[in-house]
Amino acid sequence: MTTTNRHVRTVRSADGTTIAYETSGEGPPIVLVGGAFNERTTVQPLAAALAPHFTAYAYDRRGRGDSGDTLPYAVDREVDDLAALIGAAGGAAYVYGLSSGAILAARATARGLPVTGLALFEPPFAVDGTAGSRPDISTTLAELIAADRRAEAVELFMTSAVGLSAEQAAGMRNDPSWPFLERMAHTLVYDLTITADGALPRDELAAVTVRTLVVDSTASPDWLRQAAHRTAEAVPGARRLSMTGGYHEVPPADLAVELRRFLLR
Repeated sequence: MTTTNRHVRTVRSADGTTIAYETSGEGPPIVLVGGAFNERTTVQPLAAALAPHFTAYAYDRRGRGDSGDTLPYAVDREVDDLAALIGAAGGAAYVYGLSSGAILAARATARGLPVTGLALFEPPFAVDGTAGSRPDISTTLAELIAADRRAEAVELFMTSAVGLSAEQAAGMRNDPSWPFLERMAHTLVYDLTITADGALPRDELAAVTVRTLVVDSTASPDWLRQAAHRTAEAVPGARRLSMTGGYHEVPPADLAVELRRFLLR
């Protein structure tokens, strides 16, 4: 029987920051690491799809949702957060990461966290030197957030990091999701810190020794699909899987099937 626990639990990270999470299902644990504009609610559809075969841990990365946020920000602190989640899951877990969350998951695994199997969805590396690359906008983003100009911060990220046109980004202000995007704006600097200059960290990826699946969507831009391909090449023994889907996403039910097939084989 599949069970869902919508009670919000917390775990304390190494620096004392409280990290909020929920669990769904029964089976071996899998921690879901979201990317930019993600919190635990946005990964709940995948958690629900995984629930028949896994206990899925959906959590709010620091600075998001019900989690705390101890400054200054550092990627190592997010690695510690993931370590705390894995500890709460029993000391070892599968890990799935999306976008910048995929880079975080890979780096945490390379650093020796007790990950039993890894799945990465479209880590946004700029592998060809041009496509997907962006100017360093972290300082400007931080200045906009400090001035409470969150809408401008979201638009800057959408145009410079995601690749939307200025017209497309401005048009999103009428979308019902816009208030949510503004609430998450201060964490965009964190995602940019994780992706850094976009270069593929070959030595770090070569240190990943667990079975790894790298997934991309057939409808994503070529630079993201190439990033998935190069990531799979850099991780020893990794498998790449292209799935039918949309821009930077595939249906959660379809993805859950492939994660189960690969991780539980």
